[in-house]
Amino acid sequence: MDFDLSKEQKMIRDEVRKFARKEIAPKAEELERTGEYPYDLMEKMAKLGLMGIPFPEEYGGMGGDWVSLHLVIEELSRADANFGAIIDVTTSVVGQELYVFGTEEQKRKYLIPIVKGEKIGAFGLTEPDSGSDAGSLTTTAELQGDEWVLNGTKQFITNIGLDNASLVLVAARVQNEGKGDIISTFIVPKDAPGFELGEKYRKMAMHASATHEVILNSCRIPKDNLLGDPNRGFAQHLAVLETGRISIAAMAVGVAQACMEEALRWAQGRAQFGQPIFNFQAVQFKLADMAVAIELARNMYLKAAWLKDQGRQHAFEASAAKLFASEMAEKVASDALHIHGGYGFMEEYPVSRYFKGIKLLQIVEGTSEVQRMLIARTLARQ
Repeated sequence: MDFDLSKEQKMIRDEVRKFARKEIAPKAEELERTGEYPYDLMEKMAKLGLMGIPFPEEYGGMGGDWVSLHLVIEELSRADANFGAIIDVTTSVVGQELYVFGTEEQKRKYLIPIVKGEKIGAFGLTEPDSGSDAGSLTTTAELQGDEWVLNGTKQFITNIGLDNASLVLVAARVQNEGKGDIISTFIVPKDAPGFELGEKYRKMAMHASATHEVILNSCRIPKDNLLGDPNRGFAQHLAVLETGRISIAAMAVGVAQACMEEALRWAQGRAQFGQPIFNFQAVQFKLADMAVAIELARNMYLKAAWLKDQGRQHAFEASAAKLFASEMAEKVASDALHIHGGYGFMEEYPVSRYFKGIKLLQIVEGTSEVQRMLIARTLARQ
């Protein structure tokens, strides 16, 4: 077994690490405090080609792999998780669904601007009454002549509130000629008639990530904006969410790494009882446990991404990586804050920001409970 990264993967990781440290990290606290959207940094990310790493050059991508993309997500999240979230939704989920299931015309029109980072994508599955039970969604789509008419509300939609967001992929119910209904997926441009950008949510953290409600009020889109197999729209969504789980694991590793680094720096510089608190075994043990857990989680997400690159089944590995990494990161953030003592509770210290935002990673792309259900089902099939 070869655990070495390729020369290209190392180069991408190292370049993004430099970029994140120089450009993102110094602005992270201000972005979180003000809630301003980082358009200038997104433009720089686009120039580096970060949104298009795993896609072919013919669509504006870098022709890279999914391991490289997830190394990028880890490094961006290490500086500010908001940027890992942008790549997760835009590339791992929206870009992938357009690339795998879209027609050539759809790819040319909608995928290329996203791959190039000129536009940002959003993913519309969750509704007010369907979260983990995503299959119970109630948004409807009806074909009227040459247009689909959509009605319903989607909530907690990441990215769609950005000025450069271009579209949202929407799952909706379609009547199937008296045989009940099916769930299909649609490409809904943000400027479509009847598209309404709803409430901007007031969140406890991740303030530089745009999260809004989307209201589809007799929203009209062209007939050709049906994405993929009309009978498998829900399955398509679930397929790309598998990759999204790897991305969330990479985000969690990045934030946890940042927490450990802050805790180590603090422990080496903070003196109590006449010596640095790093000298106390209780602190050393916490840091050692952090390092081990982070490395395990990193290996798990890299294995899942590698399996995806090989075209092999990776459902178990994706869920396992997401479950372990997200719960690991919450523990690491808590211990890092604890090492800081009362200072960790102050907003001027980065660990307080990490601690507030880390819980989200146990919820998005399927909660920890959902991951355990999925993992158990794979066990039952063995």
